Amino acid sequence: MKTLQKYKEYGNVTRRQMLRMMGAGALGAVGASLTGGKLFGQQPKAKAKSVIQIWMWGGPAHVDTFDPKPDAGYDICGPFNKAIPTNVPGIQFGEFIPKLAQRADKLAVIRSLTHKNNGHETASYMVQTGRMPGGSLVFPCTGAVTALKKGYDAGYKGLIPPYIVLTRLQGRFSEAGFLGQRYKPFATGGNPNDARFTVEGVVSRDLTTERQQSRRELLGKLDTFGKNLAGLPEITHVNNCENEAWELILGSAGKVVDLNQESKDLRDKYGMNTFGQSCLAARRLVEIGVPYITINYEGWDTHKQHFQIMRTKLPQMDNAMSALLDDLSQRGLLDSTIVWWGGEFGRTPRVQWEAPWNGGRNHFGNVFSSVVAGGGFKGGQVIGSTDATGEEVRDRPVYPWDFIGTMYSQLGIDPEGTMMHPSGYDVRITPGPEEKLPSGGRLTEIV
Repeated sequence: MKTLQKYKEYGNVTRRQMLRMMGAGALGAVGASLTGGKLFGQQPKAKAKSVIQIWMWGGPAHVDTFDPKPDAGYDICGPFNKAIPTNVPGIQFGEFIPKLAQRADKLAVIRSLTHKNNGHETASYMVQTGRMPGGSLVFPCTGAVTALKKGYDAGYKGLIPPYIVLTRLQGRFSEAGFLGQRYKPFATGGNPNDARFTVEGVVSRDLTTERQQSRRELLGKLDTFGKNLAGLPEITHVNNCENEAWELILGSAGKVVDLNQESKDLRDKYGMNTFGQSCLAARRLVEIGVPYITINYEGWDTHKQHFQIMRTKLPQMDNAMSALLDDLSQRGLLDSTIVWWGGEFGRTPRVQWEAPWNGGRNHFGNVFSSVVAGGGFKGGQVIGSTDATGEEVRDRPVYPWDFIGTMYSQLGIDPEGTMMHPSGYDVRITPGPEEKLPSGGRLTEIV
């Protein structure tokens, strides 16, 4: 009975049909057909170990970045009317990301993402979970699913939690969904660009490392109760927890957030600003095996003063993201690390010149761009295209669940697999055919 139930997870197969198939000796062939060529219980081979998600909080404009429209006129381009060549023939980027243009061979650009939702909260939920909002279940986002499938339950041994957010949560959706508190991200707080990155609960703003060490030594001398009961399982457990906590604060695990361990030259390459140093911190977290890191990069909700803001934000992004790609590549980490750039939607290609916007771009879920690099994804590729003004998908629509399912496969997570709801029943990781969602299919072109 348990075996039958396991097999039934993979499709709408009745018990009678399954018995007939088993009796006919066709179990292997049928299992492969139901799972897209995978045998029952077989996970996709992992090409990636970690994800760095660069979340463009507020939504970046695709026509200013990875899908420029230099001939569309002033109402679309505004003053940003130049496209520049990349190091991949035939691919152009916006004029304010020249460093990324010279690393286009590492990037797969998805120009035809769509979900047609213009609300921050609902669009964020769709892009981060791969599910439609409004149902009876609150689904976990990709970081929480990765923490479930590649975190503590899968043998992750690090003291740093398996799902980290730099530096603060959005508060626009429940990251862990029905998976609960165990799979919520640990938000660092603080500012990586400060002289001392004060990670909440790990680095004290007011105490030096030396003073914390002396306090630990004093505590050990005063703990006569624990010494007298040494050897008892309960005391051993408490001591182990205490040692792990101190290791996180004072030991090698805690040093991962000390960006002063890096050279000044490298820090300068990333950029001495919050986003640049967040990218550097993310690389250090990947280096010790943290499976999922999200950088919540604020400031992209540009209803007003769009072009003035972009003249600062785009070069900052270009600099830090290029440094991150180079650093990961030079350390042999890019092949096993997915770098995913994108926001909840894009911004209106048509500039809102009228008051009160006076040159802003509004929310735009009709079509937008996302970028992915590393982790087994093929660089130098463009998926899909938009029309001459960037307002409609011209070909190859891609929906959030299409991309997320592809990314899970790269991580060795079966997109058709299940996760346990607290009430005791299984829920598919990605939408099944019964949900009747539009789909352009998995992104087989770039894997």
